Amino acid sequence: MEKFNNYINGKWIPARSGKTFLNINPANTSDIIGEFALSEQEDVNDAVRAAKIAFEKWRRTPAPKRGDYIRKVGDIFTRRKDEIARAMTREMGKPVFETKGDIQEAIDTAYYSATETRRLFGYNAPSELYNKMNLSFRVPIGVVGVITAFNFPIAVPSWKILPAIASGNTVVFKPSKDVPHAGVMFAEVMEEAGLPPGVFNVLLGKGAMGNMLVEHPDVKVIGFTGSTEIGCKLGEICGRLNKRISLEMGGKNPQIVMDDANLELALEGVLWGAFGTTGQRCTATSRLILHKNIYDKFIEMLAEKASKLRLGEGLKEGTDVGPVIHEAQLKTCEDYVRIGLEEGARLVIGGKRAMDGELAKGYFFEPTIFADVTKDMRIFKEEIFGPILSVSKAESFEHAIELANAVEYGLSSSIYTKNVNQAFAAINEIEAGITYINAPTIGAEAHMPFGGVKGTGNGHREGGWTVFDIFTEWKTVYVDYSDKLQRAQIDNY
Repeated sequence: MEKFNNYINGKWIPARSGKTFLNINPANTSDIIGEFALSEQEDVNDAVRAAKIAFEKWRRTPAPKRGDYIRKVGDIFTRRKDEIARAMTREMGKPVFETKGDIQEAIDTAYYSATETRRLFGYNAPSELYNKMNLSFRVPIGVVGVITAFNFPIAVPSWKILPAIASGNTVVFKPSKDVPHAGVMFAEVMEEAGLPPGVFNVLLGKGAMGNMLVEHPDVKVIGFTGSTEIGCKLGEICGRLNKRISLEMGGKNPQIVMDDANLELALEGVLWGAFGTTGQRCTATSRLILHKNIYDKFIEMLAEKASKLRLGEGLKEGTDVGPVIHEAQLKTCEDYVRIGLEEGARLVIGGKRAMDGELAKGYFFEPTIFADVTKDMRIFKEEIFGPILSVSKAESFEHAIELANAVEYGLSSSIYTKNVNQAFAAINEIEAGITYINAPTIGAEAHMPFGGVKGTGNGHREGGWTVFDIFTEWKTVYVDYSDKLQRAQIDNY
C-alpha cells in the first residue's frame, strides 16, 4: 500500500508518532487509496515553526516576485489537470468533469492572485498639515492556518492558500481527513513551483488537529471552510486569542421559480444546483421555491428528469451523480428522509440508499425530492449536504422572498423570472452573499467575492480582490518634511 507523508519545510516527513490512517474510495470501499500520516501536536509545532522562520524572508520578497511563483503554480496545475482530477474523483467521488472544473478554479485563482501581486494597492490621502504626506500600505500578517472541507479538495484551498502566499504570508494547510491525497498533490505542485522551504506546509490528519493549529500562538490568521457548528467553535477560540479568522460555513440555498420563468432553463438549473457534487456543496440548491401557478407542473417535470440521473463511479463515462463522502453522511441522508416523512412532507422520488449492482460497493444515495415542504420543517431549515431537495409553494413574489429568507443561512440564492422589476427586487431583498438571476445557486467565479451572511460567514469574502483583506493588515505612514514639530488637530486649527 502506498504511504503518504506530511510536507514540512520542503521535506516529506512521516508523523512523529508513526501513526497513520487509511483513505478509502467512497464509490468502492474495497479500494484503499493509501496510508496517510496521522499528525499530532508535535507535527503541528514543527510545521508552524518552519512557517514562522520562512515568513521573515518571504515577507521581504517583492510582491511581484511572489507572483512569479504563484504563476508557476497555475502552469503546473494546468499541465497536471487531468491527472489530478482523476485522483480527486477516486478520493471523493464526484464525476471527472466536475473535478476538472475544481482544478480549473485553482488555475484561475493562481493566475488572478499572481496578477494581483502587482496591484496590492494602498491609499494615499492629503494631510491636514503643510509639508506633510499621508500614505498607507498593505502588509502581510504571518503564519496562516488553512482548514478546508472535502467537497472541493483543490479549488477551495486555493482560494485561501494562493492569495495568502501572494500577500507575503506563509501557510500551514490541513486538508480534510477525507481528502488527504488532494493535500499531498497540492504540496507536490507547490514544491515543483519552487517555493522556498517553509512557505507552504501540509499536515495530514483528523479533526482534533485543526484545533491544535487554531490554538497555536504563532498562527496569526485562520482560513476555515466547513460546517457552521465547527466554524462557530473555532471563532470562539480565535476571539479569545484575538486572532483573525475567516469563516466560510453552511448554506441552505433557495432557487425561486416564478410563473413567467423559462421553465426548461429553471429545470436544468435546479438539477445541476441540487444534485451536482451529490448535493455536497455549501452553495447547493437545497430548497426550491415554486410559484403556485407552476407548482404541480414543475414538480412533475423535475421528477421525470431527476429519476433519469445516472448514479455511479465518477471515473466512469456517463455518470451524473457520484457517492456521498462516507457512511456517516449516508446515514445523515437516511435520517433526514425519515424526518421529512415524519413532518408530513411528500416524498416524490428517491429517499433511500442505491444498492443495485456496483452501487452496493459505495456510499450512493438516490436523488431525492420532497414536495409540500413548509418553513417550519427541519428539511426546510437544516443543511443536509446530500442529494435531497425540498420543494415549497409560494403564493406570490413577496411570499417567495419571505420563504427564501426564512433560514439561518445566507450564502447563495437564485431566481428565475423574465420580469426585470422582480429580478432587481430579488437582488435587493434576498438575504444572501450571492444572488443569481436565471442561473442556479452554484457557479462562482474566481475573480469575484465569495461568501455569505447570517449563519454562513463572519463578514469576510474569499475570491476576487476582497480576499486580500483577509490576509493583509494596513500600515499607515506619515511623512513630515516641514522640519518643525506639527501637532495634528492642535496647530492646524
